[in-house]
Amino acid sequence: MRTTVQRVDRVSPHVLRVVLGGPGLDGFGAGAFTDHYVKLLFPPAGAPYGPDYDLAEVRGTLPKDQWPRTRTYTVRDWDPATLELTIDVVQHGDTGLAGPWAAAARPGDVLQLLGPGGAYAPDPDADWHLLVGDASVLPAIAASLPRIPAGVPVHVVAEVHDASEEQELASPGDLRVTWLHRGDSGAVPPADEPLAVAVRELEFPPGRVHAFVHGEAVVVRELRRHLLADRGLEKGDLSISGYWKRALDEDGWQSSKAAWNAEVEADVRA
Repeated sequence: MRTTVQRVDRVSPHVLRVVLGGPGLDGFGAGAFTDHYVKLLFPPAGAPYGPDYDLAEVRGTLPKDQWPRTRTYTVRDWDPATLELTIDVVQHGDTGLAGPWAAAARPGDVLQLLGPGGAYAPDPDADWHLLVGDASVLPAIAASLPRIPAGVPVHVVAEVHDASEEQELASPGDLRVTWLHRGDSGAVPPADEPLAVAVRELEFPPGRVHAFVHGEAVVVRELRRHLLADRGLEKGDLSISGYWKRALDEDGWQSSKAAWNAEVEADVRA
């Protein structure tokens, strides 16, 4: 679907909030889930077409290496009345596709996208909620918190670069937020990752938890093992997946994700 940039705001040193709009979003089907995502489509360098292309025509007439590249982003907010779709883009300098695009985007720029997808929303019957993730997961966490019933405990464990990247979070539930600052620590063994340590040390409230745990694939794998094997969560009470994997771009991660997930399943069963 065709959208146009309405505005771009910087909400932290490394996060740009992009608001998209236009008649192409009429009938956009977000709302049932709080982890709705869209796939942004970026023409590759040297593509023989501009941003106002027909995707079916491009895929039907051009070789695959000239098809648009996809990058997946969570819907931070969707307003069906104004047809405004908000996404948060983490910018890592001049590297990547979406970050540099968002930094240079101006009102009126055209961006095409696919979606939405999604599968999670907080269970209103759960006794408490656990939401865990890194900066890439903050939009889904922020979109989920308003759906927590009033007074129900909800623990958020969120990892960002430093204090300047923390965002204001709000919920009708009894919200408790633990911010972790990764800084420039780089990769560490999965069991020693700040998110894994913080979740292992968290005192779980009594009752049934509904958990949403996403982020870097290796860390998520460690947390999955801990929550299922050590904490005894039921799989149906856990939404968990790797949004990304270090040393791979999205194309590389998506092409290897099925095999990775199979390894994770075998790891937990063992």
